[in-house]
Order: sequence, then structure tokens, then C-alpha cells
Amino acid sequence: MKKTLFFDCSMGAAGDMLCAALLELFDAPREVLNELNAFGIPHTVYEIENTEKCGIYGTKLCVKVAGQEEAEGEHAPHTHFGLNDIVSVINGTNAPARVKEKALGVYRLLAEAESQVHRTQVEHIHFHELGTLDAVADILAFCYLIEKTGVERICASAVHVGKGTVRCAHGVLPVPAPATALLLKDIPIYSGSVQGELCTPTGAALLKTFVDAFGDLPQMRVQKIGYGMGTKDFETANCIRMFLGESEDTHETVLQLHFNVDDMTAEEIAFGTEQMLENGARDVFCVPVTAKKSRPGTLINVLCMPEQRETMLALIFKHFSTLGVRESVCKRYVLAREIVPVETPFGIIHRKDATGFGVTKSKYEYEDLARVARENGCSIADVKKALDSEEKR
Repeated sequence: MKKTLFFDCSMGAAGDMLCAALLELFDAPREVLNELNAFGIPHTVYEIENTEKCGIYGTKLCVKVAGQEEAEGEHAPHTHFGLNDIVSVINGTNAPARVKEKALGVYRLLAEAESQVHRTQVEHIHFHELGTLDAVADILAFCYLIEKTGVERICASAVHVGKGTVRCAHGVLPVPAPATALLLKDIPIYSGSVQGELCTPTGAALLKTFVDAFGDLPQMRVQKIGYGMGTKDFETANCIRMFLGESEDTHETVLQLHFNVDDMTAEEIAFGTEQMLENGARDVFCVPVTAKKSRPGTLINVLCMPEQRETMLALIFKHFSTLGVRESVCKRYVLAREIVPVETPFGIIHRKDATGFGVTKSKYEYEDLARVARENGCSIADVKKALDSEEKR
């Protein structure tokens, strides 16, 4: 059994709401709040209050900077912080070293997203002071509370992002805001009937960093439930709900769609395979076979989730010459995965950590290794060797 945490993001995700829901999972939340205030973030104080949304009672986390709480959509002039300033603030707190490391990784994700949106270097990104300290407080608190729960696996639902527009420092932008949209790449999202921004950049960065799998509530024995409340009022209760309990090691149902072709070139097969993967196939692999009339052919296997069946079939019939596809239902056992940004002599390199069934595995992401190899004119093996040597220091 694994200690598992599930986030219900049917009303989006914001840093303060995520932290408030986590606080509700502890028997003495105000004592934990004292631990957060002991971090000593400059001019910053955590407070909590009990509040109600649509008849549901939960906890609201207030982060006050210099005695005031940043209002949603409020962007008055403030002193601006660069990424190096943020690193100094986080490192200067009394938070545990592991919490600081995680928090720095989350903030770098935020800075990278902002730099892509504004097409500038990460070092040139600036955040206004009040919003920065508010976000630093949320991120440090979340990293600390997750560590304190001792969970081994974190899951979340698809993320409701809201709809319409949001006013920010640069003007009125569509929901989700551009940086949020970048952070939510490869995460299932949807827009419902609620007008407004439901998923903030901070919330998106925290989900991106910590959640191992997105989907429905897994089979689990629930032990505690927490409600983190937002500020605004909607027809639907503006809260994040969390379930803490125990679940079995991860397995999921997948479909194996397979078919033979004997009249396609290698280039055509490769292009079709790329299209399947770009559109969400879990895996595509080819096996040489002997086809009809003793022709050399290719058996193509596509693994996908059940809900992707129609999309995958349409792509198969569009890009491959086959006239029929066979389907097998399989149970796939997977390790829980987490992408961790690691500070290295080559800059940030993302590492995939996988755990479950009594084993732990780690592997640096290929794209990052390839980028570093190109930049330094060396092989991927040389980059791996340098990283291994750095880890052993």
C-alpha cells in the first residue's frame, strides 16, 4: 500500500488554496501554521481562517506582506524582484534544505515559463515585490506541507482552468494566462462554465512539479479530506478538495491497437508513428513480420488510453494503409513518476524519478542531455559521466 494524496482540481488550482487544503489534513493545523511562520520570510505572515462556500466549510490561507494581502487582479506599483533576488529570499529562510531545493525548482519553472512568454532570458524576468513574496510563501508552504504529510504518491484530476479573461500587469489576457498555459502543457485541462481564472501560474507550477499522474480518483482507502477555500464566490463552491489515504501500487487499463502493413515505405511508417505519439499515444512500436503472399511487412502496435480510441483510430486510418485494426485490452503496471528540476554545472536539467513495487529509478531527460551535448560539443555519454561525478561529490 502507498500513502496517496489526490487533488480534486474541478475548481482549478491556486497556491494558497492548495496549501489551505493540505493544512486541513493535519490534526493541529494552527501548530503547523506556526512552523510556517518560523520560516522567517521577510515582512511576511501566514494566517488562516475558517470560511464557507456554498454551504461547505473549509480553511482559507491568507499571506500578508507588510501587513496587506494582495488582492486578485490588483497590480499597483511595487519594488521588482529578479530571479536571483528570489533565490536569495528562499535560501535566506529557515525552511529545511530539502524544502528550499524543491521551492527553487518550482520558481525556476515559473521563471522559465514567463521568459518564454516574453521571449527574454530567465535572468531578465522580474516580479513585483508583493506578488513575489506572496508566491514564495505559497510555494515554500506547499513544499513543506507535502514533505510533512509523508505521501509516496500524488494524483490529481484534470484541471478546470476557467474561461474568459484575466487582468494582469501587462493588460487583459485570455484564460488560461500564457505562462499558465505553458506550465499546463501535457496536463489534462478543460474549460467549464465558470467565468474567470481558476488555475494560477503558481498552482500550475506546483501541479507540474509534484503530481505523478492525472486522471480520475484512484481506488484508495480515504483517511482524511481537506478543503482549501478561494477568495471569490461562484455558483460552484470555490475550493480545492484533497483526499489522503492508501492505494495499491499503480496500474491502469490501456488499449493495444495493432495492424499489419506491407505496402508502405519506412519514411511513411516513421511519419505516421510520429503523428500518433504527438497526439497522445502512450507508445508506438513496430515489429517485422511476414505478411500475405510471403511479403515482408510490419506489425504496428499503438498503446493508448481507452478514451483515446476514436482519436487513435482516425489517425491510423489517415496515416497508414491498413484497412482494419485489431484491439486488445491490457492492464499496464507503472511506477509513479516525478520530474525534478536539478541544478547542475550545465544549468537546470530535468530528472525523471520513478518509484513503486519496492524499487526506485532515476534518469535524466534525453532532451536536456542532448541540448547540453550540443552546446558543449561532446557526447551524451560525456554529459552523463559528468553528472554522475557531480552527484558523487
